[in-house]
Amino acid sequence: MFEWHEYRPFEKGYIKVLGPLETEIMEIVWNHKVGTAREVYDVLKDEKKSIRRSTISIIMNRLCERGLINKRIEKGRGGLKYVYSVKISKKEFEKEVVSKIIESLIETFPQETATHMNKLQQ
Repeated sequence: MFEWHEYRPFEKGYIKVLGPLETEIMEIVWNHKVGTAREVYDVLKDEKKSIRRSTISIIMNRLCERGLINKRIEKGRGGLKYVYSVKISKKEFEKEVVSKIIESLIETFPQETATHMNKLQQ
């Protein structure tokens, strides 16, 4: 289970529940499965010239805290480095987002949600 902070119903895609940069980073991590902040930075720097590697590290640590990715320390040529990996698959993420949104709707608008869900099944 992951933690999310807000829901933006009028945004498109994963930006509904993640920030724009968080979404881009998660897409990279989901595609590569494992990587460092440096590797994510290398993918993003061509399209976002002004982005800093430290910003990527901060966002990736935040995604760890929210339960979307894991972080471990490995020894490398230049010393220690953090290696990030997928904690929740894209499919699991999507299922959980849908589940949380529907549960929230049922809790807040039980009759309206039930009526709408019944219409969808017809």
